[in-house]
Amino acid sequence: MATAMVEWIGGKRFVGVDSTQHSVVLSTPDEGVGMKPSELLLVALAACTAVDVVEILRKKRLDLQALRITVRGEQDNDPPWTFRRIHIHYALQGDGLTAEAVEQAIRLSEEKYCSVAATVRGVAEITYDYAIEAG
Repeated sequence: MATAMVEWIGGKRFVGVDSTQHSVVLSTPDEGVGMKPSELLLVALAACTAVDVVEILRKKRLDLQALRITVRGEQDNDPPWTFRRIHIHYALQGDGLTAEAVEQAIRLSEEKYCSVAATVRGVAEITYDYAIEAG
């Protein structure tokens, strides 16, 4: 079972700690010292799929040299500001990367392995695209 803890550290600032004792600072935008909690969800989605894509391409013995993922989320205008559409853009660099291999790695992550995507998909439409950049 996964376990996380959030501790209030004053004002509108918090520290989140995961089960491996790694932490992240969270705050509201007006505090300006940590991540917005709602955008941390987007970061979690990007990180979850990044781990999968890197591992899948590594298993294919492809030379991935760089990966940058940008996530954009559209939220409802009214509380609780639910994310309804999330778009993920993958920018990859590496010798020998093919569109077929990249597409397969992303699809496996999005549809099979990424727990964050699987959780969010019930509420938000998740789309993606990618670009293979010169290495």
